[in-house]
Amino acid sequence: MAFAASLADLQVQATCPICLDYLRDPVTIGCGHNFCHPCIQQCWEELQDFFPCPICLHHCLDRNFRRNTQLCHMTDIVKRLPIMRSKRKLKEKKLLCEKHHQILALFCEKDLELLCLQCRISPNHLGHHLMSIEQAATSHRRKLKSYIEPLRKKFEEAQRRFEMQVSKLLELKFKVENQKSELYSEFEHFLNFLEKEQGASHNRILNEEKGIVEKLTENRRQISDHRSTLNNLLSEITEKCVQADLDLLTGIGSIHNMCENLKTPKVFSYELKRESFSLPPQYFGLVNMISLFKENLTLDPK
Repeated sequence: MAFAASLADLQVQATCPICLDYLRDPVTIGCGHNFCHPCIQQCWEELQDFFPCPICLHHCLDRNFRRNTQLCHMTDIVKRLPIMRSKRKLKEKKLLCEKHHQILALFCEKDLELLCLQCRISPNHLGHHLMSIEQAATSHRRKLKSYIEPLRKKFEEAQRRFEMQVSKLLELKFKVENQKSELYSEFEHFLNFLEKEQGASHNRILNEEKGIVEKLTENRRQISDHRSTLNNLLSEITEKCVQADLDLLTGIGSIHNMCENLKTPKVFSYELKRESFSLPPQYFGLVNMISLFKENLTLDPK
């Protein structure tokens, strides 16, 4: 075990901190850190006034590199040793920066982005609070877990509202049927006179029902979509919380944005208009009252 650990340490010393591969044409900069010559050149390619070390941010005055011949020979020897492959396997699993094609090792708290060592010294992230992958993952995993209980409560409330709207639809149909039954019982006594009025009244209440049903159905769909969004978000966050650090932090900004900008749809409420019918005056017993006092008269022509 001690021998294997020593070989692993030797491998680290022969590895470039930028590309995480064996040092190629190793050079030493002013602070004493070693890099592949092509890697440090690419890292400082767009810089002019100062040249910070990608590891310690020490400001080097110029691009003068000291070639480390001894380290080059040691790297050649390390390559021939039967050392463990775990580090290379770890490197294969690492995500690479799309811009610089280097290992993502840091996390910017302001921009919520994964960064490589070269991103760290770029003007875009100058002065930003940077954290290691492990620290950032711990912090954001804790924050994600804080969303779970509020989201679960919102989902339960959305479920309750959804069931309430379903109940309102059934209640509406029951009320409509009751009103239709009442109207039909009244129309039966005056069927001949009320045939046209019956159809008109029926159409009005059906149109009102149709309008309310459309609004309730649309509101139910909105609440159902909201419920599904909450459910999907809960599932995604629950899954995120158990993911590896890099996977958890990838796209974390969109999840924060969704959780913090969720809008709960309003519940549509209705008031069913009472459809009523008023009889013309002649049907209030006036005709019958006049017939009681009716007499045959003969008028004087003069």
